[in-house]
Amino acid sequence: MREAAKAEHGREQGLGFFQKYLTVWVGACILAGIALGRAFPGAAEYLKSIQLAQVNLPVAVLLFGMMYPIMVRIDFSEVTNAIRAPRPVLLTLVVNWGIKPFTMFLLATLFLQRLWTPFIDAEAAREYVAGMILLGIAPCTAMVLVWSYLARASMGLTLVMVAINSLTMLVLYAPLGNFLLGVARMPIPFLTILWSVLLYVGVSLVAGYFSRVGLLRARGRDWYEGVFLKRTEGVSILALLATLIFLFTLQGDVIIRAPGVVALIAVPLFLQTVLIFLLTYLAAWLLGFAYRDAAPAGMIGASNHFEVAIATAVTLFGLESGAALATVVGVLIEVPVMLMLVRVCLATAGRFGPARDSASLRE
Repeated sequence: MREAAKAEHGREQGLGFFQKYLTVWVGACILAGIALGRAFPGAAEYLKSIQLAQVNLPVAVLLFGMMYPIMVRIDFSEVTNAIRAPRPVLLTLVVNWGIKPFTMFLLATLFLQRLWTPFIDAEAAREYVAGMILLGIAPCTAMVLVWSYLARASMGLTLVMVAINSLTMLVLYAPLGNFLLGVARMPIPFLTILWSVLLYVGVSLVAGYFSRVGLLRARGRDWYEGVFLKRTEGVSILALLATLIFLFTLQGDVIIRAPGVVALIAVPLFLQTVLIFLLTYLAAWLLGFAYRDAAPAGMIGASNHFEVAIATAVTLFGLESGAALATVVGVLIEVPVMLMLVRVCLATAGRFGPARDSASLRE
């Protein structure tokens, strides 16, 4: 017990200033973003309009700031290990595509079209359910790298999960949407998916890989790990906080205009996020995964690819629709809830034993 307490104390000591008080900074950034959006609505609308295939380019730049410091920390030999031990990836595919869309459908229908009927118009409720379904069939890609990094999980495995889920989304997103929404000829947001993956993951991945290879060769491992990585340590957190301010600048007016509706939509979204995380995380524990494999497996299904969901909702139902509003609420609760789940991961890491047939075998 004494050794466990000492290890926990060491882990807390190792946290950077922003990581240690991240919950406080997140709250401050949410308030700052809402205030900026209200104070400068014209600027917010202009920034929202800078898009490529409905992917916001300023968000892409901020996400690069989050992803690059993470990519330069990845030992790319871990990717090979993850491919050789595919069970964690297979678990996420089963949960993300065989379970998550249907639990979202059930929770959305239960709350919006049953429990909340005294408070929400039936037509509006149908649109809110549609938006939540679009979130449920879009598992997270880029942002899960940030959550895995904060949870000290296997970054090589996370990268493999991101790649495979991105490819799977191209194939399954439209058929699942057609089935659950009952919408004929639902368009595949191919360009949105493609550009979001390239901009959010691809650019930072290539930059991180060549930076790592080049700097290790030129300056050596001691300088790379002792100097370069330390200098980039807090950049991801700062970029995450800046992204949060930006997103709430763009979307925070939703909270001001319809706080009651936002709260009603947020309840089933919160329950869905926690349910999918716990389901996958506990399954990983029962299957004997190492912690570093279980954490990203739980988080990739729990979070959502909001860009794809928003773009599809706007295309199918319109910019001012209830479906679009529901996808925006997903954005508003995503970061605070995922940070809570990161804390859960860190608090329960010691309950996982050594890896059995795991991507972390060599670590």
